[in-house]
Amino acid sequence: MAEATPAEGVAPTPGAATPPTRRRWYTQLYVWVLLGILAGVVVGAVWPSTGEELKPLGDTFVNAIKMIITPIIFVTVVTGIAGVENLRSAGRIGWKSLVYFEVLTTVALVLGLVVMNVLRPGDGVHADVGAIQVTETARGYIEEGSSQSWWHFLTDLVPSSVVGAFADGDVLQVLFFAVLFGIAIKLVGRPAAGVAAGIEKTGQVLFSVLRIVMYAAPVGAFGAMAFTVGAYGLDTLTSLGRLIAIFYGTSLFFVLVVLGIVMAVIRLNIFRLLRYMKDELLIVLGTSSSETVLPRVVTKMENLGVPRQVAGLTVPTGYSFNLDGTCIYLTLAGLYVAQATDTALSFGQQLGLLGVLLLTSKGAAGVTGSGFIVLAATLSTVGHVPVAGIMLVFGIDKFMSECRALTNVCGNAVASLVVAAWEGVLDRDRARKVLAGDPVTPLPVPDPVHAGTPTDHPALTRPTTAGTVA
Repeated sequence: MAEATPAEGVAPTPGAATPPTRRRWYTQLYVWVLLGILAGVVVGAVWPSTGEELKPLGDTFVNAIKMIITPIIFVTVVTGIAGVENLRSAGRIGWKSLVYFEVLTTVALVLGLVVMNVLRPGDGVHADVGAIQVTETARGYIEEGSSQSWWHFLTDLVPSSVVGAFADGDVLQVLFFAVLFGIAIKLVGRPAAGVAAGIEKTGQVLFSVLRIVMYAAPVGAFGAMAFTVGAYGLDTLTSLGRLIAIFYGTSLFFVLVVLGIVMAVIRLNIFRLLRYMKDELLIVLGTSSSETVLPRVVTKMENLGVPRQVAGLTVPTGYSFNLDGTCIYLTLAGLYVAQATDTALSFGQQLGLLGVLLLTSKGAAGVTGSGFIVLAATLSTVGHVPVAGIMLVFGIDKFMSECRALTNVCGNAVASLVVAAWEGVLDRDRARKVLAGDPVTPLPVPDPVHAGTPTDHPALTRPTTAGTVA
């Protein structure tokens, strides 16, 4: 089995002093994950019943990741805040991240709106809403979505129980508590140094647990893909092929062109970034969940020269507030349902739909099915489009969820680089070397006890000149 290290020359845990080496192709994680995906497609297509029975393999792997995802988010965010020089720095990183997230998600929503108005794939379907049969699974999604309002993410932000937030795996609530906890550590100051150090060391152990779990990634991808193809069939891809092609094409355009332009602004290359993230992207493709790679994205951003306090805040926060792929999907699916059911939407109503999506899309963590629930919540809030019409895209939602998750991961990786560049702390020389495949020296582990002292964190201080680190 392939060694599940993050990447060539990347330490398995942040800052571990492992010398960068190049590994043979058959020891690369992405090779085995790709083989698992291909084997899953074959099994699901040739032996559908067997493919459906392999669902526990994929579910078990995703559950193993979810088992540690909220603790890792907690320690990552807390150590990120504890590592900044002061709370003003943390606040500055936070508002810059939110500004970037809002701008890019709005661009994603508008892009989906424009594409659907130009191509109009739902015209000619003439679906009778009254005749649409809603399955039990879809009915559950609709009921859950209908019970949510446009402001639900604000009320759901604060957990009624800290333990409950971790037990339920609620990323947004854990993120909220982690921010408060990190701020409290900075306010207490030196007496809390031991707590910060303990959380830092706990994080190293959790990343080691993650490394062990990632050995099962090829098996998890195999089981998940076999079930998807076996349960839904390859013919599902062709029944609504035009909408699927539009969604994948729009997402590809967003990543290569929109995010490519953003990367060019900070003088980095989007294609090299995608190659650098190939392991994570293949794992997401196999499991259709972006949560499975969240800790690895943080680690890889640190290896690119993004300081830990930036990567530790932007990536976990982006998983709730920077879901570019989900935003594209929501506008495409919402307008497709309207077009297919002959529901005319004026320009003002479409802008209203976009406004609601700006809110409902927040907090939809990258779990399979979350996009479908948010879609139901959005249509229920808007009121113009029949909610039952979401059954028209229910059959292909599983295939579209993979593209959503892939786009979300790409968007959050770019966001971390942009915020670091905006802060003036991105080591561009290191980033270019890593993206070019050149070996680099692993970063040292920062000491949270002395967080905020520049001399203690040579890799985390602001660069004095472009491309160098003070």
